[in-house]
Order: sequence, then C-alpha cells, then structure tokens
Amino acid sequence: MKLYIYCLVKDIDELNGPVLGVSGAPVRLQKLEELGVLVSDFNADAVPVTRENAMTHAAVVRSVLDRTTPLPFRFGTLVTEQQLRSYVSARKPALESNLALVRGCVEMGVKIIWPVSKEVSKEKEGLQEPAQGAGATFLAAKRREILGSEFRAAQANEISSWLHESVSGLTRDEKVTIQSSERLFLAAAHLVERANLQRYREKVAAARTARPDLHFLLSGPWPPYSFANIELEFKTQFGVS
Repeated sequence: MKLYIYCLVKDIDELNGPVLGVSGAPVRLQKLEELGVLVSDFNADAVPVTRENAMTHAAVVRSVLDRTTPLPFRFGTLVTEQQLRSYVSARKPALESNLALVRGCVEMGVKIIWPVSKEVSKEKEGLQEPAQGAGATFLAAKRREILGSEFRAAQANEISSWLHESVSGLTRDEKVTIQSSERLFLAAAHLVERANLQRYREKVAAARTARPDLHFLLSGPWPPYSFANIELEFKTQFGVS
C-alpha cells in the first residue's frame, strides 16, 4: 500500500469534513514532525494522468486554502509511509522555511499578451532588402527575424518591470516567465498576502486601463504552486515518481 500525497500544511489539526481524493479514497491529515500532510491510500504503482485525477488533486489542496496556505506536492507523487517520514524529518528546516514564505498568502496569476502592433510591422517592413540572390535573401530574412525578436524581448522586459512596479508592495514574491514570439507573452505568478488581495486586484485593473494595447488575463487565488519548491527535492532525494 502506498500513499498519495497532496500537500503539506501547518497550524491545522483536523480536516473540516470528509474529503475524497484520487480514486475516491478518503483523505486524511497525517501529522509528522509538527507538520501535517494530506494523504490518501493508493493501491497501484502509478497514477493515471487524467483530467479527473488532476482536478481531484487540485480540489484536495484547495480544501484547506481558506484555513491555511498549503505547500502542494507534484501531481501523482506516491510514497511509502517510511519514505514520507524520512523526507519530512530530513527536510524539516527547508519545509518550514517554505511554509513561512507562503504563510498567509495565495498565488495570483497574470498573463499578458501583446499583439504585434502596426508600428512593429512597419519597422519590420523598413528592414526589407532590395531584391537579391537566394542566399542573401535568406540572410536578410534571418536578420529581420533576429532584430524583431530582440525588439520583442526588450518590450517584454520593459513590461515585466512595469508590472512589477504596478503591484510593488503588495506581493511577497514573484516568478516571471517571458516568451517573445509573434505575440509577446508574459506570465507572472505573484505571492500575495490575503490582506492585500483586494488592493492587488485594483492595481492590476488600473494597470489594464493604463495599457489598453495589452491583453491581460488574471487568475486566482490559488494555492502557491509556483512557490512550493518541494516536488523536485522529493524526486531528487528519494527517487519518487
């Protein structure tokens, strides 16, 4: 018998009511080293990657979000009870540090899409070279591609800094991913204290109004998946898959 593990918690001693996990197994709170882990029994060696299982995993983690800020484990993590005990014992200081970072917070997500503007298209057209041989034409096309990518990357970094300033003082941590393509794409995960959540939403709304040229997608609040930092430690040290 293995354990399916959902998240690590602190400051709660029991679940509010019955919670069903993956495969319909009852979820229980297992106390280890003054920490708690939400687990359920699992009889197979691997967890099927299905939409239902993924949603169940997320629902179990969310079930405690209104009472505490959990550290989610990676979907599909199976362990023996001894492996779990060894892991918590060996990594307790790091786990407590991670819990302190996210304590009282939730994760909010902002995605920004920047459509290619007419100005950028004109700039690319201005880079067109006179008619020439196939080799020179290829090199000219690559040059335009590189210059266009550099321009979009510079714009992405500028927007990232602007967004950071827009929510400054309301986030405890952030993780930003920038991808420059035909549409500049920026994804930011913000760790926001619950007390600042309404003000954060207002700041993002103001930013959206200030930049009508950008498309904003705001999501959350979520458990702090982007700030958990525990699934890789588990896999590296204990070979869990």
